[in-house]
Amino acid sequence: MKIIVFGGNGFVGQWLLKALIEVQTEVLSCDLGETGLQKDIPYMQADIRNKASLGKIPFDSDDIVINLAANQYHNKVPRKNRKAFFFDTNTTGAENIMEAAYKAGCRKLIQFTTDMTYGKPQYLPVDTVHPQNPFGPYGQSKAETEKLCKYYRTLGMDITVFRPRMIIGPKRLGILKKLFWLIDRSLPVPTIGNGKNCYQMISVFDCVSAIQCAIRCGIPNEEYNLGSENPPSVHELLTGLIQDVGSHSIVVSTPGRLVKATLSLMGTMGLEIMYKEQYMIADENYILDIAKTARQLDWRPRYKDSDMIVQAYQEFCR
Repeated sequence: MKIIVFGGNGFVGQWLLKALIEVQTEVLSCDLGETGLQKDIPYMQADIRNKASLGKIPFDSDDIVINLAANQYHNKVPRKNRKAFFFDTNTTGAENIMEAAYKAGCRKLIQFTTDMTYGKPQYLPVDTVHPQNPFGPYGQSKAETEKLCKYYRTLGMDITVFRPRMIIGPKRLGILKKLFWLIDRSLPVPTIGNGKNCYQMISVFDCVSAIQCAIRCGIPNEEYNLGSENPPSVHELLTGLIQDVGSHSIVVSTPGRLVKATLSLMGTMGLEIMYKEQYMIADENYILDIAKTARQLDWRPRYKDSDMIVQAYQEFCR
């Protein structure tokens, strides 16, 4: 048995492969690049959007397949044809993987999607049966991928779906770079809204441990949320960071509706600071319920939001 990781050159993929190798697991990394980023790990180039490309992957019936490959907002997102940009990789690519694995006799798969499939929280904490009403094409592409997972479950596959909050870790700063730039210069740091809402994150290392837990549990046919425990408010999180790093910045509240309307207008003009799926929930109290993940997978997040954001800021400074 081996573990085949699609998206092995990606952020979560690199850390997952390192963790799997440490316990002497046989792995195969697959990605778009000509070579793998980790020279000691077997690698095959594959374009998941192309069925013929997947036909070269040596699936065995007892393999475990992990799909981390995705187009996300930290990629270079085109102004036009965004639906195709996200759906071609996130949905069609995922379907191609499921089809190729199923035809080869593989019955174990782990699929990463996103909390953005939920859209605006209708109640808190957001559990895995919360309605899915994504704001934009990224969340929509992942919601469609989950429908495919449910279909392949009816064919006899065991598929674990993970829905993580914003994943951060070494060399992955995302939208935080804009805030860190202000804090580094002791400039005012605006929040969208009053900052009293919670904005949960998840460490890449906790994502990796969740995958390992799912493997140990035999790949349950379930959806699981991934997020930190007891996240602080945005104001508390930013104020704590400013104090910890010795900045003289202050956190400034703004009218949420006005700011979101402004960001929307700027987006239509091609001057996007944030994408709709990011700013629409920026002033929402948004906490994922991770009790099911903890209970069924015997998993708990090790990293607090305050620790993660300080580590991310230190990475930014480096």
